Amino acid sequence: MPDLNAFNKDIITQVRALESILKQSPLIQMALGCADELNMPNWYLGAGCVAQTVWNYLCGRELTLHINDLDLVYFDQNNLSKESESLYIDEARKLLKNIRIKIDIKNQASVYLWYEDYFGYSISPYQSIEEAINTWPTTATCVAVKYVGDNFIVYTPYGLNDLFGMTVRPNKTQITQEIYMNKVARWKDCWPKLKIIPW
Repeated sequence: MPDLNAFNKDIITQVRALESILKQSPLIQMALGCADELNMPNWYLGAGCVAQTVWNYLCGRELTLHINDLDLVYFDQNNLSKESESLYIDEARKLLKNIRIKIDIKNQASVYLWYEDYFGYSISPYQSIEEAINTWPTTATCVAVKYVGDNFIVYTPYGLNDLFGMTVRPNKTQITQEIYMNKVARWKDCWPKLKIIPW
């Protein structure tokens, strides 16, 4: 059994701990199974639902507490249509019909098409799913996971120490201070033990 108190441990220990924690969440396991069944290209499950599952575990809470959505991302430069994305969302809702948490599926190749309308400033197209994950708002939530066969795959450009240390640090690659502050205000209410790094 790996050490699940993985702060300041080597990355292999941290990845094993992350997998063990996520395996204890039926919600996360269903989401991973759903994504595998959808057969989306270059997909990951990541961001808040992964980080918040870990935070709940570290706080001794029910693992789904305060999780608002399941973020499934994929990368398909050959089909940027909203219709294609919507088909995945519709199918996921059928597969996860007993889950009340919102299922959020986005083709990261098409984010640049709507980003300015939603956030007020434009971005360049991402060239890969990993490049998209690199821009997520905090270092602790720049974590994405999937299974390839029996192999647990983690993409974590800023490592896992902030995640296991319950440290929320801004990733200024793309977001604004306002986006960051809005997120951390809610998170601090939900997880008071978080250490918030100022902008």
